[in-house]
Amino acid sequence: MYGKDLISIADLSAENVQGIFDLALKLKANPEDYCDSLTGLTMAMIFEKPSLRTRVSFEAGMTQLGGHAIYLGPSDISLGKRESVPDIARTLDRMVDIIMARTFSHQSILTLAEYAEAPVINALSDLLHPCQALADYLTIMEKKEQLRGLKLAFVGDGNNVAHSLMNCGAKTGVSVTVVCPKGYEPNAGIVKAAQEAGKALGAKMAVTNDIDEGVKGADVIYTDVWASMGQEKEAEERKKIFAPYQVNAALMAKAKEDAIFLHCLPAHRGEEVTDEVIESEQSVVFDEAENRLHAQKAAILRLMFAEGDLD
Repeated sequence: MYGKDLISIADLSAENVQGIFDLALKLKANPEDYCDSLTGLTMAMIFEKPSLRTRVSFEAGMTQLGGHAIYLGPSDISLGKRESVPDIARTLDRMVDIIMARTFSHQSILTLAEYAEAPVINALSDLLHPCQALADYLTIMEKKEQLRGLKLAFVGDGNNVAHSLMNCGAKTGVSVTVVCPKGYEPNAGIVKAAQEAGKALGAKMAVTNDIDEGVKGADVIYTDVWASMGQEKEAEERKKIFAPYQVNAALMAKAKEDAIFLHCLPAHRGEEVTDEVIESEQSVVFDEAENRLHAQKAAILRLMFAEGDLD
């Protein structure tokens, strides 16, 4: 990973992904061992969308590693409007050591990576959310003590989170089934690529509209909001369409008895998930949120240092 970008988990090897998890666990257990790793280094954080977990985890992570992060909100940078994305990338490249961006358009991420020599991290685009998936699988690994052979059922919209969950499942041996209403399936190209990549570790990727079929035998139930940022006008219509796919006690009972519940947050309680589920002992959503910090710190270090230099 050293010197490259983190745009999609599909671009990483299975060894890269496991390396991030292994380092994240070391960082989590002994953060003081890495507190000077990024001394003198700066991250530019570009935000087109508001955030709690993404901003705090990256900014706190850089601080904990001895570096510095600069927040650049929509009023500071209007990607492609006030200034072109290539010009922004080339300007930042002269001033900072790593760039993180949370955008609407996935193309903006790709363009930043094309024009900046510094590593670029996709902190969310409308197509992918790799940082979230890394934290998710780190959490699953902690709770289940393994990854390969597990089944994850993502219930809801086939969105950017679903895409990255499939990509990460393919690299870790976790089978992923996206359970969604008709017309809200994930990107067919991403599904096909994940199916092909998953063969190496026996991970099967599937999409179904059938809730019973989709969640049967699941070790992990995962959901997300029904209307993502930028889809607010569709929210009321989506509530009607997605209502049968609410993660409630009855749906959880269709999965394995020891299944855990994940949600990338923020949650719209009473819509995609009930209070009963998100507050249950099966819910690990706040451990999952914390792991954004540890997984991202590990990813940053893997991008900034050759493995031997870091260890």
